[in-house]
Amino acid sequence: MKLINPEKCVVFFDFDNTIATCDVFDNMLPRFSRDDLWVKLEKDWQRGKIGSHACLKGQINGISITKRALDKYLSSIKLDPYFKKIVKALSASKIKMLVLSDNFDYILKRILGFNSIKNLKIYSNKLKFAKDRLVPYFPFRSKKCQVCAHCKTKNLLANITADSIIIYIGDGRSDICPSQYADIVFAKDQLLKYFQDKKLTCFAYESLKDVYDYFKRSFV
Repeated sequence: MKLINPEKCVVFFDFDNTIATCDVFDNMLPRFSRDDLWVKLEKDWQRGKIGSHACLKGQINGISITKRALDKYLSSIKLDPYFKKIVKALSASKIKMLVLSDNFDYILKRILGFNSIKNLKIYSNKLKFAKDRLVPYFPFRSKKCQVCAHCKTKNLLANITADSIIIYIGDGRSDICPSQYADIVFAKDQLLKYFQDKKLTCFAYESLKDVYDYFKRSFV
């Protein structure tokens, strides 16, 4: 029995620690940074002294890596094995899916490509190459908010209508704001703690198998 009208559903995924089984960018830092400045930036971000824009910009400026070396690293990244199943199932039901990430477009697209996932709409920060340096761009940054480098909320709201049923799946600090616009939230880690502390309703999940099982019961 279908409990939700799939024609009205829009599903938003975070990427790191949600679709990917790790934080892809964070794992790059000890491998490819020229010095330990990234550690201080990370601590300042965790303590709320700086937002993710300042943190990411500073950290990526400290990375030294060629495009070839980056591709080699990205080809090793594992996705949650149920993500492909979710994409296939939702596509079959013609349900709109989008990825909202505070990571970078090249990184996400290459990982998805290595895993044979195509034509998935992605909103993220952007990246260009300059020899062995990475040049970041933040086209979706909000001037009104210094918390996130990518305003996920803005892109969520741009992709829904008044009668949309919004489903959000995430884990981190950058997911807190957009998830509050969702009708159904799957949360773990920092996002789950926020919802629990605020006594807000959400579904706790450990892996995307939990999300897949819910979709199968509800409308797929």
